[in-house]
Amino acid sequence: MRYKIGIVLSGGGARGIAHLGILKALEEFGITPSVISGTSAGAIAGAFYSIGFSVEEILTIIKKGHFFSFSNLLIEKPGFFSMKGFEKIYSKYFSTNSFSDLHIPLYVAATDILKGEIVYFSSGDLSQSLMASSCIPVVFQPISYNGSMFVDGGIINNFPIEPLLGQCEKIIGIHVNSIKKEVHEIHINDIIDRSFHLALSNSVRNKIDKCNLYIEPPNMSQFGILDLKRIQEIFDYGYNYGLSIENEIKELTQ
Repeated sequence: MRYKIGIVLSGGGARGIAHLGILKALEEFGITPSVISGTSAGAIAGAFYSIGFSVEEILTIIKKGHFFSFSNLLIEKPGFFSMKGFEKIYSKYFSTNSFSDLHIPLYVAATDILKGEIVYFSSGDLSQSLMASSCIPVVFQPISYNGSMFVDGGIINNFPIEPLLGQCEKIIGIHVNSIKKEVHEIHINDIIDRSFHLALSNSVRNKIDKCNLYIEPPNMSQFGILDLKRIQEIFDYGYNYGLSIENEIKELTQ
């Protein structure tokens, strides 16, 4: 089957909320995806969007704290959290917890930490796949699923365009981890985050030419990956940037 429009949604923690703003802008220009591929926050946004929640409904769910409340983080071992609490969240919104319920096909990227390779889930247990894709190493215990152990898909592939190649007439890539190229000073707490995203940016650059439209809101590093007090601001930033590239978006449909 050949899809009309495929959309890639990068990981990015709280920055992933910008995906929702951009998806909203795309809708207003008459563009909705036929298939989605996502990593981590992008996979979560993609799952809720694929099952039929509106952008506004997804934003409301996030604002209520259903995802990021520490009450959903279960201490399994000293220094580690378990993601089991997130199963309750997903069971509330995904009635049968299956990819087959999604109205838009979805690929979820996760890192198989035992085999050292990327895996793309597109069938089976939806909540396990999403938890595997967003399982931040060291913070969370790896997710045991399908006979292996998984951590955040962004470790190997934070921009999972590969499942869409050869399947779509056109591909839109959305990357929410742009950083300032030059900074005059940096706080010690930001060094790990900046180093991580500098490394990721090189792998993404090699994939831009494979997108018919590549969307990267500038200076996303102004938002921390756990910057949950700025949910509306991140959404608005993505939405307004989406509106600002109207000409590029409309060219896609011509």
